[in-house]
Amino acid sequence: MARIYGGRKGKHGSKKPPIKVVPRWLKNKKKEIEDLVIKFLKEGKSSAEVGIILRDQFSVPDVKTITGKTITQMMKEKNLYPKLPEDLLNLFRKAISLREHLERNKADRHSKRSLNNLESKIRRLLKYYKREGKVALDFIYDPEKIKLIIRK
Repeated sequence: MARIYGGRKGKHGSKKPPIKVVPRWLKNKKKEIEDLVIKFLKEGKSSAEVGIILRDQFSVPDVKTITGKTITQMMKEKNLYPKLPEDLLNLFRKAISLREHLERNKADRHSKRSLNNLESKIRRLLKYYKREGKVALDFIYDPEKIKLIIRK
């Protein structure tokens, strides 16, 4: 969804190099990294936050190369994966904050348009996740119910 609403021209930029071999300079073992991932997940961090912490503080370039599993696969094994996918939850949070902003600033037309675009994106993503079986087929996007889900 790079060009659909943004003024940017696509997603081209620097990419992570495809590392196939565990670097020799890495001191952490596979079990240590898995334990760190589980520890951070139990603290309530998202998979993206866990990856950033491992990269910045523990010098782990790529969790999948070292452990053979992604962070989300580890989350699913330990039953720590949320009921709704993380990207969808992030969009829900953004929509809630935009709605709260619009309650305070009723004449903000730019934010009204961005809320419409955001909710359109949410509906498209929900359609995809329903088709893939990651979200219940009877799940409906209702801002009031979503607010309750996010506030938990």
